[in-house]
Amino acid sequence: MTQNTQSHPSEPLLRTRNITLKFGAIQVLLDISFDIMPDEILAIIGPNGAGKTSVLNCLSGFYRPQQGSILYKNKDLTKLPSHRIAELGVGRTFQQIELFSGLSALDNLLAGRHIRMKMGLLWGAIYFGKTRNEELKHRRAVEEIIDLLEMQPIRHAHAGVLPYGLRKRVELGRALALDPEMLLLDESMAGMNIEEKEDMARYILDVHELKKIPLVLIEHDMGLVMDISDRVIVLEYGRKIAEGTPDEVKSNKKVIEAYLGSELTR
Repeated sequence: MTQNTQSHPSEPLLRTRNITLKFGAIQVLLDISFDIMPDEILAIIGPNGAGKTSVLNCLSGFYRPQQGSILYKNKDLTKLPSHRIAELGVGRTFQQIELFSGLSALDNLLAGRHIRMKMGLLWGAIYFGKTRNEELKHRRAVEEIIDLLEMQPIRHAHAGVLPYGLRKRVELGRALALDPEMLLLDESMAGMNIEEKEDMARYILDVHELKKIPLVLIEHDMGLVMDISDRVIVLEYGRKIAEGTPDEVKSNKKVIEAYLGSELTR
């Protein structure tokens, strides 16, 4: 795996400005601002409890910040419910796997297409013409994902009985089934062994190269983050303490202290 060094268009796809999130008296995020550029891999890192998943939850509409704005294609996502944000093209995976365990891998991917399905209940009862053509279109899209993520051997297996690493792959596939224009990946490689991480990293890079969309990932494996990311944002206690290229972040004193402790860096 090699670090992505391509240049980016100057106009961000998404802008966050001064995002502040509280749960009662608990300060979760404070004054967070950053941009997401088209066709980049942006990593968000930080110690446990730094607020990384909370940022993704704000971007995808699961949390509503008390202050600040999140502009995606000039629409303020803080005013929209999560399903509308998904319809606009923001897909995501979750830290805790959220699959339909009783459905096959194939059916989980088809479920991810529901927002793109246009035929209503009446048309669904009449299986010909527009309804049949739409189903064929969605099945073709799912088959492309199955091929991309090498899921052929597990396509008919129930998600609930799959090994952990394969369930993570199915969840990535379901997020791709949305046809996202931006993809948020919340610890897609957590809990995996080295081989599974390498496979998942390869799939993520393949998705990025094929889809040409920005990926925002949260990951604890620093070697992997520095290897595949274009840009890195570092959070600590809900604040942004650094932002830059992987090389810039690795040498940042505040980042070193956040991970190792100030006593160890003296």
